[in-house]
Amino acid sequence: MHEDRLWPRAGGWPAPTGATDALLLGLPAHRTSLSPTGAHATPAAIRNALRRFSGAVLGPTPVDVQAALRIADAGDVSDPDGREGEERVRTRVRELVADTGLLIALGGDNSVTYATAQGAGATGLITLDAHFDLRDGESNGSPVRRLIEDGLDPARIVQIGIADFANSIAYARRAADLGITVITLDDVRRRGADDVMIQALDIAGAAGPVHLDIDVDVCDRAVAPGCPASVPGGLQAWELRALVRGAASDPRVRSADIVEVDATADAADGRTVRLAALCVLELLAGRATA
Repeated sequence: MHEDRLWPRAGGWPAPTGATDALLLGLPAHRTSLSPTGAHATPAAIRNALRRFSGAVLGPTPVDVQAALRIADAGDVSDPDGREGEERVRTRVRELVADTGLLIALGGDNSVTYATAQGAGATGLITLDAHFDLRDGESNGSPVRRLIEDGLDPARIVQIGIADFANSIAYARRAADLGITVITLDDVRRRGADDVMIQALDIAGAAGPVHLDIDVDVCDRAVAPGCPASVPGGLQAWELRALVRGAASDPRVRSADIVEVDATADAADGRTVRLAALCVLELLAGRATA
């Protein structure tokens, strides 16, 4: 890879040695996924993909997020699946979130949202996801339901990007009965990212820290073929990036996860993993330019 001292590459951040503005943590969960997945390979793939980008945000005033923020990488939590793995995640996140402005968890499948949000002490949740994740059982399809059952107030949950033909009427009714705020894919397109995120932050952040779940399968399958559950017609990459940056600009968002990317099933050009890496950079951009 060509190196240019005037074009510093993103990533390669050191282990934490003190307080940070943003901190990466790999959570390679995959064993309870409803679809076969190689998502355990994704944290390493995202770190590699970050090296393809710079930290430069160009407008209106250019900012290098790597110069503006103290960024570190805490490595991976080993074997994060199952009850024991979730407790390791919960404990590690709890340790790290106290000394960082924004903890960024690299999944792994969507099951990591459950323990990450709890470890971060989130009282609100925003999901960027085509699916409700209210299924019974313990899987990548159930983290929202499990969080509610463990005490998260559903009135502080906002689900953005919920898609037609990707859910059931039963789960739509479950979300409505619980009092979750649902902003469908069509609503996002009609209203725009800024308006939607302002509402989501007002609702989710009314009582304290917010966890942001970035499920990349909310995107169109053309831009996210490495997501087992992505469908044609989802969000475009720029729409997801705008939502992510908007969320991270609010200091109430203390933690985020980037999930449901299977690096082993990506297109040859690595477009899904690259989009996940750009979500990391958009989170940093939101913090650096707020």
